Amino acid sequence: MNFEKLQLSDESKIIEMSEMATEILREHYDPIVGKTQNDYMLKKFQSADSIRNQLEEGYQYYFVSENGRSIGFLAFYPKTDFMYLSKLYLYKKERGKGYSRNMLDFVIMKAKEEGFASIELNVNKHNSTTLIYEKLGFKIIRSEKNDIGQGYYMDDYVYRLEF
Repeated sequence: MNFEKLQLSDESKIIEMSEMATEILREHYDPIVGKTQNDYMLKKFQSADSIRNQLEEGYQYYFVSENGRSIGFLAFYPKTDFMYLSKLYLYKKERGKGYSRNMLDFVIMKAKEEGFASIELNVNKHNSTTLIYEKLGFKIIRSEKNDIGQGYYMDDYVYRLEF
């Protein structure tokens, strides 16, 4: 498995990341939150401008590939006491092949390099990936509902993995 770090200076790769995120997240989240909210969320969080801003704020984005083919991406950033896993996404045809474990192991390695002993993430309460995160060892520590603007909310479980 190969992890290619997205650089702030590489505009074409930022656009490529935005396009990949849009494709994956449209397929995955339209049925969960609806197309209208997902359109808003994609523009707010995964547009090229949003990704550029996140990189400037310390996010680390990675393209993930296996045997030369793109399979997904991930993003994370350090918080005060833990690494926050913001994005871990695979193309639909790549799910169920064990890649999530390898991607998580990569994030754990990066978290340890920065002196952290845990990772946290938010998962929509209606997202089937809750089962995957639990299988990977994450535990629910709370639920929260976050206003993301224009009358939309993210209704999530917050998970933590300690290592």
